[in-house]
Formats: sequence, C-alpha cells, structure tokens
Amino acid sequence: MNPDNLTELLQKGFRVTLGATGALVESLQDSQKRDENLSKMQSDFGKLTEEWADKGAVTELEARNFVDALWTQQANSETTAAGDATVTTSAESVTEPDVQADVEALTAQLAALRAELENLKSSDSNG
Repeated sequence: MNPDNLTELLQKGFRVTLGATGALVESLQDSQKRDENLSKMQSDFGKLTEEWADKGAVTELEARNFVDALWTQQANSETTAAGDATVTTSAESVTEPDVQADVEALTAQLAALRAELENLKSSDSNG
C-alpha cells in the first residue's frame, strides 16, 4: 500500500469522524436537523460520508486557524514582554515581633515533639 494513500485514507477518516461529530451535535441541538440527518442515513450513506468529510475539512481548517492565532498571540506577547525594561527588586524580611515570637514558640514545640517521638521510638525498640 502506498504511504500517500494511507495518509489520505487516515485524513479522510479523521475528517469524516469530525464531520459526523459535528452533525451529531447539530442533531442533538436541533430536532429538524436530527430528522434530516436520519433520512439522509437511510437513503444514501456514501453521500452522507462525503458531506461529513467536507464538514470535517472545514472544521479542521477552522481549528487550525484558531490554534495558529493563539500561537501568534502568545509569540507577540512574549516578544513584547522581552522588550520591556528589566526591573530589579529586592525583598526585605518584614515580620511583626508577635509573629516572630509565635514562629519561634512553634519551632520550639516542634523540636520538643520530635525529641519526644525519638524517645518513644527508642524505648519501643529497647522494650
């Protein structure tokens, strides 16, 4: 089998699936479209698959354009951000005395609990 034929077959299958999905969504949203699609399925399935393939190709093109637009927008925002001046900031520790005391007290409690846990572990292993 020719690889080009396989690629074309896979691409057409993808587009038919995409078009069928679009038709299914339309059918779920509109009862008139549902009846129309059901009658088409009963009459000529080959013609319906061609319509789905065409619809899938349009959907694929729209999706590709949307993704390309997103990429372009992101690339433009990155170049704009890179062109901005660099701002250097420095952080200083700003803590209130009460908060600092609370942190020190909690650290001491944690150390005491850790020591007690170690004592319990060593007494369990010895006993």
